[in-house]
Amino acid sequence: MRHNLAARLGVWSAHHRKTAVLGWLVLVVLATVLGGAGGMVTASDDEMGVGDSGRAAAILKDAGVDEPAGELVMVTARTPDGWRDAAADLSKALRVTGDVTGLQKPLPSQDGKDALLRFEIKGPSDEAADRVQPVLDAVAEAGRKGAADGIAIHQFGEASSEKHLSDLLADDLKRAEFTAVPLALGILLVAFGAVVAALLPVGLALTACVAAFGLLSLASHQLHLFETTYSVMFLMGLAVGVDYCLFYLRRERDERAAGRDADTALRIAAATSGRAVLVSGLTVMVAMAGMFLSGLLLFKGFAVATILVVCVAMLGSVTVLPALLAGLGDRVDAGRVPFLNRRSTSGTSGGVAGRLLRPVLARPKFFAVGATVLLLALAAPALGMKTEQLGLEKQFGSDAPLSISYKKITEEFPGGPAPARVVVAADDIDAPPVRDALDALTEKAGAGAELTVHKAAGVAEVEVPLPGDGTGAEAKEALGELRDSTVPAAFDGVDATAYVGGDLASSEDFSDQLGRGIVPVFAFITAVTFLLMLLSFRSVVVAVTSIALNLLSVGAAYGVMTAVFQHGWGAELIGSERVGAIENWMPLFVLVVLFGLSMDYHVFVVSRIRESRDRGMDNRSAIREGVTRTAGAVTGAAVIMVAVFAVFGTLSMQDMQQMGVGLGVAVLLDATVVRMILLPSVMVLLGERNWHTPRYLKWLPRISHAEEGPTAPLRGDPYNAPVPSGR
Repeated sequence: MRHNLAARLGVWSAHHRKTAVLGWLVLVVLATVLGGAGGMVTASDDEMGVGDSGRAAAILKDAGVDEPAGELVMVTARTPDGWRDAAADLSKALRVTGDVTGLQKPLPSQDGKDALLRFEIKGPSDEAADRVQPVLDAVAEAGRKGAADGIAIHQFGEASSEKHLSDLLADDLKRAEFTAVPLALGILLVAFGAVVAALLPVGLALTACVAAFGLLSLASHQLHLFETTYSVMFLMGLAVGVDYCLFYLRRERDERAAGRDADTALRIAAATSGRAVLVSGLTVMVAMAGMFLSGLLLFKGFAVATILVVCVAMLGSVTVLPALLAGLGDRVDAGRVPFLNRRSTSGTSGGVAGRLLRPVLARPKFFAVGATVLLLALAAPALGMKTEQLGLEKQFGSDAPLSISYKKITEEFPGGPAPARVVVAADDIDAPPVRDALDALTEKAGAGAELTVHKAAGVAEVEVPLPGDGTGAEAKEALGELRDSTVPAAFDGVDATAYVGGDLASSEDFSDQLGRGIVPVFAFITAVTFLLMLLSFRSVVVAVTSIALNLLSVGAAYGVMTAVFQHGWGAELIGSERVGAIENWMPLFVLVVLFGLSMDYHVFVVSRIRESRDRGMDNRSAIREGVTRTAGAVTGAAVIMVAVFAVFGTLSMQDMQQMGVGLGVAVLLDATVVRMILLPSVMVLLGERNWHTPRYLKWLPRISHAEEGPTAPLRGDPYNAPVPSGR
């Protein structure tokens, strides 16, 4: 009998257990060692840029102009000029560190109670975060000494904020690892009632993440990454890795509980759940590839990370897991937990699901309309969604020390931390027309504008302070005027190229590129999902239904994210706060990830329904059989995914919180409302149209979803033993 690819992989692994397991361990060790030796390469500022701000950064890089990382320290006193002694002592302490250059005289505020110290960190800007700690220590020591005299000191700058971000990400990832893994293990203990059975999915998922980390570090030498990419990889790797193993292991145990011998149960699990894992994993990977069309380095890194970890997790599930199951035999139930190992001998895992499904199948139209209305109601707040690149105060929380320092400095010295930067390149930067244009631009920009000419490189920079905190509506209006009128007017008819960059300009260009990129990404993932579902099930109706259900899940996730983080409804329950907007890259990321992850459940459930249909059941009976038999695995997988995502929803950074809540809510709704109510009710209403293949698509290959027939037992396999009592 012909076996599908998953069945052949499972049989091969069971025959060659040592080779499969050792091969996996070699892959993990090699990837880890090679990745660790090469290290991860992070993206530089000029690589991150797009639009005019990206071109400005590229000009500076090509010219060899590396602006040192600037730092600002504000010394505040109770009375005018009361800061002078503290500022003088701090200036001496900063010089003593040996890491400071360009330290300027204190700049007093308008009321004279504050003074701003401006300086730069020695060395290349991309190494500043590694050199700033002595400076941070000196500032902290000065703050402690001055506190008794009513002196307050606040620091903000490129190096200090980058170090804070790096440390925060490292701490958050460590916290996520130490929280999510025990959570997943605990849930699996409840699901399987045995320590070994619970350890298998978690162990394989973690080793898949470790191997993928090493491979991603190697890939980063070709495609430079953002630091958040590793957090995203761990999030995805743990979730899908556990899910894939859970689907496989649950099917094998269900078949054993139904009275199959060990060999047959493993073959059936490989041919059915293994095949669903391959289809689901391929769908996720291809959907993630859509992020390459965004035109943004951030999403390209996310695409590489998720594709790698899903691929490794998928391969481990269909090769190493069957090898371990064949080797462990009945010992997979070792370490039974009292009161948690009770299992039905019927082979089904959805007794409760069957009772819940009964009214859905009896009144499909009512439940289909009700579930759709519920999801649309949850999605309604998304109609008013606002997106922006969240500033520091919103990203870290208004009570974070870095946010407080940034706010106080920008209040007293507007535009200081985040000026616009006009970069000008010319064949002769000293040519009179060019110098006249630069002088005119500097004068037009007003007080605080600074001109710097890099004569040897043929490049000039004009720093232009922006009003307010440099990121608000006033600053955006000023930036628009600078780009649309001031700069073009100054360089009209001049043989020079001028682009406006800076933090706000980069944020605006990033958002514009996101707006342009979301259409091709959405078109790609919907087309890919449609084609893969069509190829797998030979049904246009199933393919279209898949897309429609995914869109409802995504819409509901958008609505909940908007309600919680933009409007603040219940934000305090997760330790967050109302920030008035959604991180600008979040909607596209959530769209792509959910389209991929939703296919885990969809492929698993619909494959089981189609399997029952191929065995001769009518449509309604096949739906009942498929949903109830997969309910246990889908519920367990969903609980684990929601738990992992919920951990990210409690981390420090606002974008991680939004990602965790958005994905967690979507998966919860997808596994309950969508898979248990909407999918079966819609499929019942559609009837035999679910399985109709149009005449013009009869050429598509016919893929069997039914279990494999009887086959010879594995040669000399001690696992092929009688089924013990109680299984």
